Amino acid sequence: MHSPFHRSRLVSLLIVAASASSAARADDSPKPKDDSLGAAPPPGAVVLFKDSLSPWTKRDGRAAAGWKVEDGSFVVVPGSGDIMTRERFRDFRLHLEFAVPLMPEAKGQARGNSGVYLQGIHELQILDSYGLVPQDNDCGAIYKQIVPAINACKPPREWQTYDITFRAARSENGKVTEKARLTVLQNGLKIIDDREISPTPGGIAGIELGEPGPILLQDHGNEVRFRNIWIERLP
Repeated sequence: MHSPFHRSRLVSLLIVAASASSAARADDSPKPKDDSLGAAPPPGAVVLFKDSLSPWTKRDGRAAAGWKVEDGSFVVVPGSGDIMTRERFRDFRLHLEFAVPLMPEAKGQARGNSGVYLQGIHELQILDSYGLVPQDNDCGAIYKQIVPAINACKPPREWQTYDITFRAARSENGKVTEKARLTVLQNGLKIIDDREISPTPGGIAGIELGEPGPILLQDHGNEVRFRNIWIERLP
């Protein structure tokens, strides 16, 4: 029979081994990639930002977008309001690059928050979620619906990418027959794989499911930056 000392030592060794195994698994987890940074738009794609916000308006669809363009990117001007594209899109592939600010004093949803509203009604969250266990309101989530499969975030101030394939809902006689679906790659890693989604809070009122809608970027009061945005309509 083992003494209490030996049993205690055995338990300690098992805990150390389990911790080492967990650390090894964490080290083996996929790391964010830079392959899609600076991705060029394919022929026929609509360039939504190169050096001007002329393709964008305020949420009313008329006033010029009030965010600041500088150094080849543009940044949210807190309090100026959301911006959205003049053009509307149904099924598409969207490429977008963003960088969240460093806000070490802030917590949770107050930390580098913005969002990409697909079709104006489905929010893909932007947030400083670096190093966190993903939840349904973190970066890469469809807000309060879908938790990203992995945390693919980079640290604040580093440029990141979203590559989104979106298929709008289908309807017949005013009734939805198929929900919208999307696949999302963040920094080259698949975080959402062909999942159904529903409209999320905060989107544009009056957009019918299945009808073309704008891309909307959210002003959540944080200076999130964007660059190299383009969209390719899909048949």
